[in-house]
Amino acid sequence: MSPRAIDCWVNVNMGAMGRPAYLEEVAANYFKQGEDFFRDYSVSEMVETMDRIGVEKAILTTDAMRPSEHVLSFATERPDRFALGCQIDPTLGMQAVRALERFSRDHDAVLCRITPFYLDIAPNDAIYYPIYTKCVELDLPITINTGIPGPPAPGECQHPMLLDKVCLHFPELKLVMAHGADPWWGEACRLMLKYHNLYMMTSAYLPKYFPPELISFMNTRGQNKIMFASDHPAIQMERCLDEATALDLRPGVLDKFLYENANDLFFAAKRSAGKDR
Repeated sequence: MSPRAIDCWVNVNMGAMGRPAYLEEVAANYFKQGEDFFRDYSVSEMVETMDRIGVEKAILTTDAMRPSEHVLSFATERPDRFALGCQIDPTLGMQAVRALERFSRDHDAVLCRITPFYLDIAPNDAIYYPIYTKCVELDLPITINTGIPGPPAPGECQHPMLLDKVCLHFPELKLVMAHGADPWWGEACRLMLKYHNLYMMTSAYLPKYFPPELISFMNTRGQNKIMFASDHPAIQMERCLDEATALDLRPGVLDKFLYENANDLFFAAKRSAGKDR
């Protein structure tokens, strides 16, 4: 029987982004991808793939201030299979805070995303704090990219240690390190032990390249901390899932990695909130 899975990072509108030079470079030289990287995907196409390989849900992301109608259509047509997150630019101040609140209300968002390398501003900078505060108020998890990015862009701002004081000052904030943490896996795992609400998703990182310290962490004290994500089509969903199922994990850990941890963080709380209303 195929394992069940939730894919926490899926892109369906890469075609709409055009072909900027940095994307051309990262597609060809980092992800080794061809034309499938630069196109939009349809709802039926994604559902067929997900049905075939056992992915129950996928989380899609769009800009909170200028949402993509194409991305929104997935959650409208198949809310049972697709959930939405929103990308935020914290440099926009209260405009960003209001956009986050509006998007969360209008589209039942399951997460917020910030990508530090786009800004070259470390996530412990005060400019992020209004977004963190609003995420706590909304009980909305936030993902922050960590590790050296694939594109030729600043990497120092994505060191996991820059989240240390964020977690310290915002203990209620549910924070997910995204795209792994290469090459700072040890620091990332140690921080997850330190902070109850700090997690990681392994988007944009092939499971066959997971370092031994991450596998050890997943098998022991980090069983509830790590979540599966592909960053499809940067890494095709099917290939990423195939490699994940081949990992040397203890009984029960694979299901936590592929499904339970994401379900608990992004979906279980929403179901409970709905019952309380």
